[in-house]
Amino acid sequence: MNYENRYRATMINSLAGIKQTFLIGTRSKDGLSNLAVFNSLIHIGANPPFWGFICRPDTLRRDTLNNILETNNYTINYLAATYIEKAHQTSAKYEKEISEFKACGFTEVYLTNFNAPFVAEAHVKVAMKLEQKIDISINGTIMIIGSIQQIELDETMLSADGFVALHKANTLVCAGLDAYYEISLIDRLSFARPFQPTTKLPDG
Repeated sequence: MNYENRYRATMINSLAGIKQTFLIGTRSKDGLSNLAVFNSLIHIGANPPFWGFICRPDTLRRDTLNNILETNNYTINYLAATYIEKAHQTSAKYEKEISEFKACGFTEVYLTNFNAPFVAEAHVKVAMKLEQKIDISINGTIMIIGSIQQIELDETMLSADGFVALHKANTLVCAGLDAYYEISLIDRLSFARPFQPTTKLPDG
């Protein structure tokens, strides 16, 4: 805690390791779209399919959080590493009336009967419905838990057993708030059982 504030934030954020980079698309009740980069995706469960992510304290204007709470809908979008600069730029503090889709060079698209916008350039698009908001009292952050409503992805990434090979699309990942990486697969291994050797699994 004796470290300078920005130094400490950079150190603790980056030390948490490499995580999925994703863009959250939302739209307000007034029809204003918003797009923001996050890296705190948490797998909560597969049956039912729940994902969570962490929002900073709502002591300031948080358009992503406010739009989700207003409409109960949002999208999660994965991008290829080639979109690094555009994805990072969505973290800038634009005025509410300015859509990051337009400001950062992304294409806003919608699916039938779903309010929140998707990123047309994303190779994985996930429609989410808000299920629970959890206020974390120890530091004022907020966990949003949503249920997966629909998934759109390139079928060449999907293996016969359901594994999604994100590395095949050169999916962007990051560490901390400003370091981005490309990923590669080492191996998939079979379910571990006592005293039995594991075998390699196909990656799709």
